[in-house]
Amino acid sequence: MTSLPNPRPTGELTDWQAIRTVFALWRKQGVRLAGGIVLALLALAFGLALMQTSGLRLAGCVMGEIVIATAALRWIGAGRVILRYAERLFAHDAMFRALADLRVWFFHSLAQGAAAGLGFRRAGDMLSRLVSDIGTLDGLYLRIVVPLICACVTFPALVIIAAHASVLLGLVVGLLFACSAFIVPWMIARSSRASTSQIVHHLAHLRITVLDLVGGLREIRAFGAEGRMLARVQAADAALLQDQLRLARRAALANAMAFLSGQIAVFAVLLSIGGLFAEHIPALEGVGILFLTVAAFESAAALTRAGLQAGAMGAAARRVVEVAEQPSAATIPVAEQTDAPLDTHIHIEGVKFRWAANRPWVFDGLTLDIPAGARVAILGPSGVGKSSLAALLLKAATPEAGTITLGGEDISHIKADSLRQRIAWLSQATHLFDDTIRANLLLGRPEATEEDLWRALEEAAIADVVRNLPEGLDTWLGEGGIKLSGGQGRRIALARTLLTQAPIMILDEPATGLDAQTEQDFLRTLNTVTEGRTVILIAHRLTGVEKLDRIWRLSAGVAKAAVA
Repeated sequence: MTSLPNPRPTGELTDWQAIRTVFALWRKQGVRLAGGIVLALLALAFGLALMQTSGLRLAGCVMGEIVIATAALRWIGAGRVILRYAERLFAHDAMFRALADLRVWFFHSLAQGAAAGLGFRRAGDMLSRLVSDIGTLDGLYLRIVVPLICACVTFPALVIIAAHASVLLGLVVGLLFACSAFIVPWMIARSSRASTSQIVHHLAHLRITVLDLVGGLREIRAFGAEGRMLARVQAADAALLQDQLRLARRAALANAMAFLSGQIAVFAVLLSIGGLFAEHIPALEGVGILFLTVAAFESAAALTRAGLQAGAMGAAARRVVEVAEQPSAATIPVAEQTDAPLDTHIHIEGVKFRWAANRPWVFDGLTLDIPAGARVAILGPSGVGKSSLAALLLKAATPEAGTITLGGEDISHIKADSLRQRIAWLSQATHLFDDTIRANLLLGRPEATEEDLWRALEEAAIADVVRNLPEGLDTWLGEGGIKLSGGQGRRIALARTLLTQAPIMILDEPATGLDAQTEQDFLRTLNTVTEGRTVILIAHRLTGVEKLDRIWRLSAGVAKAAVA
């Protein structure tokens, strides 16, 4: 697993800090990435040598001078082709591996942070970060680092060779090359930073809007809102197009400036050959410098394009790294954390928590005591913090003050994996994957036997339904469990939760979306299968069929107790 570099100082994340974090995450592929750079430099050297030797050979033929270059051309030409292919193959392979490491780290950070599958992020935004933003970051290495290092090597070589014939020519060509390879890309990167950043955000917004349109098509048609929703998509698309047009204009200007620099350099070399600029240089040597100059400026053209993309890469890096900037439960080094105790007594004392510094307190001195084996309910309206309590108990978020203990041990000192083996969670929006019933169940306990699976299905009162399906446990559920009814899907999710055999169960609005009768049947099943476990039922209201020892109502960040 790729680990996160040492935490940076708190504060707003800058593009450069994000890029440094990305480079640090690529250290595992450092040898391969360095090998790609070495091959790129060798391919560049052979390419420049090929152009200069070709120029000398051509000039020699025209002028009737003998230039022994035929064999050299063959070897240099073949070497350039081989090295170019090897560089592309090796560098791209290293980059694909580095991007794979980055995606693994992204998923790991998402799972370990405050967004740990609890529904605190929008799917379209996550998709944009995972696909577009991480995909954009291949340009950091392939379009910026490699061409920049090649330009840094080309610059002194070009200046020295040109200055050997004429010092003034060397200075002029060197200045023009620096302008084309370094100054213009830097200027365009600075001037287009805002536009490229806006493009990244507008692209993410467009994806979110399109996913909303597709995902909510049934409701949109039911309310006759097709025109309004389509207008939202068109507006998002138009905003993206306007930013892309502005960037295209800057691209045209930057390319024109780089091209003009190259043409002036070529013109200066031609004038020097004719004795009209600087010192007169021999025609044969001058043609060699001319071909070398053309090749050098062509290789630098990639940096102009990279300058345009630098802002997008910085914004993409920031959006990817921001995933790890969420409140984290890892306040104690993992090496110092212990396994969860056997005692399941939960005590919450004076907890203060909010999702961000600029947002109101969710809990302001919350205190609860849940003895081992107790069955309690946490009630309250939407937004009062019921699901936030689940996030805190699962170490998906960290309180700013106060303590949460399990068996007398502060959960900040308990390993997250060990804690989550002791606490099972059934949410109001439990996801069923587009896979078989078997695969969905094994998510809770991968080593479970077939007998274990059927026992969990029996406890969830869904075994008979599964047996009657054509393929039984190997029945494909479809996206979101679409092939099952809402009640059946919820019972499959319950079976998956029961399969964990965790002694503590958090039931977060477990009957959401079910009709009244199905809800009561489902809750009666819960009463039966959770005997002997600690049960924390989070709900808006009670139906009257729950078996509870105590009830709390959340209000103004604190819990008010009532006898069940």
